[in-house]
Amino acid sequence: MQSVFRRLGIPSLALILISGTALAKEVDFAKLNPAFKNASFVNDSGVCYGCHQDSKKHFEETAHAKAFRKKVPDRGECESCHGPRSLHVENPTKEHALNVTQQASACLQCHEGADRKFWKSSAHASEDVGCASCHTVMSKKSERNLLAKPTERDTCYTCHTNVRGELNKSSHHPVREGKLSCSGCHNAHGSLTPGMLKGTSINDTCFKCHQEKRGPFVWEHAPVRENCLNCHEAHGSNNRKLQNGKDSFVCLQCHTYGGHINLPRYNRTSNPYGEGCVNCHMTIHGSNSPSGAKFTR
Repeated sequence: MQSVFRRLGIPSLALILISGTALAKEVDFAKLNPAFKNASFVNDSGVCYGCHQDSKKHFEETAHAKAFRKKVPDRGECESCHGPRSLHVENPTKEHALNVTQQASACLQCHEGADRKFWKSSAHASEDVGCASCHTVMSKKSERNLLAKPTERDTCYTCHTNVRGELNKSSHHPVREGKLSCSGCHNAHGSLTPGMLKGTSINDTCFKCHQEKRGPFVWEHAPVRENCLNCHEAHGSNNRKLQNGKDSFVCLQCHTYGGHINLPRYNRTSNPYGEGCVNCHMTIHGSNSPSGAKFTR
């Protein structure tokens, strides 16, 4: 039955739900770690819990524990992830540890496909960031996704402290307010885009929320079409609207030619809503007006 599902391209997690059969047996643990070569499955988690009572107490409340008890009652939950443990039972001091890559292979026996299909080539995998770096399987620390920290952003901040600093700036995406999550823009399990973005490019990722900036426009602004980051910071800035410079200084990165009052002293106003160049050039992302060549309307 399972081979038929595989030919149809149904992912492994679906196989578990449809057939009620665990796929742990399909993982060649001896290939992952030669120490498993002569080991066999005990097929009884109760043997493991004879020593690991503390682990059992915390694990029983997790989603994995509930799923394994229902779907793999014969083998039990322990060996589905940790591999055959007969040698460990005979000699508890002998441990068969899996490295980060091997651990990921064990996890992917069920969690393959979907948004994890690019995991092996992801930036996280290449930096030896494994599943257990972000997820805690043996205890429930978060409400969703078995994260290692209570929230997704706290889990990401464990490594990305620079991003945490940027999101604490005055102008920022509303991540700390809980209105947007890291996974709203990034796929932590890998993608084909630099920065593990969900979109095919930086602009496509931004356009998911900022559709009005997508166009097409009769009059296009080249730096906008090229990359949103030409003018904006992705996570946060101390300038308004996540700009990477202060008001007209953003424009002056390119528009430094003469013949126009484009110096900062001519592009400020006492009006608190004044925005320098944008006081006149209002449609800087693009214009569909026949007279909008200079983005004034």
